[in-house]
Amino acid sequence: MSELPGTEHRVDGLGRVVVVIPTYNEANNLEWIVGRLRAAQPDIDVLVVDDASPDGTGAIADRLAAADPAVSVLHRTSKAGLGAAYLHGFRVALAEGYDVVGEMDADGSHRPEQLGLLLAALQDADLVIGSRWVPGGSVVNWPLRRELLSRGGNLYVRLLLGIPVRDATAGFRLFRRATLEKIDLDAVRSTGYVFQTDMVARTLAAGLVVREVPIEFVERVRGDSKMSGAVATESLKRITAWGLSERRAQVRRAWRSRR
Repeated sequence: MSELPGTEHRVDGLGRVVVVIPTYNEANNLEWIVGRLRAAQPDIDVLVVDDASPDGTGAIADRLAAADPAVSVLHRTSKAGLGAAYLHGFRVALAEGYDVVGEMDADGSHRPEQLGLLLAALQDADLVIGSRWVPGGSVVNWPLRRELLSRGGNLYVRLLLGIPVRDATAGFRLFRRATLEKIDLDAVRSTGYVFQTDMVARTLAAGLVVREVPIEFVERVRGDSKMSGAVATESLKRITAWGLSERRAQVRRAWRSRR
């Protein structure tokens, strides 16, 4: 692992901010997206978490880190899932004293030029989500089937878990340090795409403030998407099992409180 840069960059009102970018086979996109992020927000550091990409993504990340002290790299030994990569990156960022920890995809679907919208919203929130499905949000180059799958999945999440967030599966986010500490990352077990929904539900359950800001989500134009129908179906299955378990726990807690 490259050492985190330890720069003294600070964002007004928020302190030290780092954006975690997980990668697996993103050699065609990583330099492009990190360059855009550093240009859009020069006071924000970047932590690339690479899951042993066979296409050389890790070597590209190392080169970027060698040229820019605000960029660092965490090399993992295998592909263990999106949630596992983020959890690892979050723990390292917290250990290094960052005040805000962000999430962003490496494929260009999240526009770094819109990160300022999330930063502004975090001034009075504990978690901010760049949302496709709030008024003003949009998607570009998505087939209707993909949009219906995402909208339907998020509706299912809202109904099952009883949470008011319209885009709980989104991956463009900013967490305050205190939010991640209150959630207790050691208790998070989800490692795949369900991780995003899990983190929203835990934040709300902790009594913290979640805000959504509209963003434009752009379908990747280079490389292969990691999302598929099978992945989405598996995520919904896991959300169902997890959600029903949580509901049963809520009922047990309510019953005990009345005794």
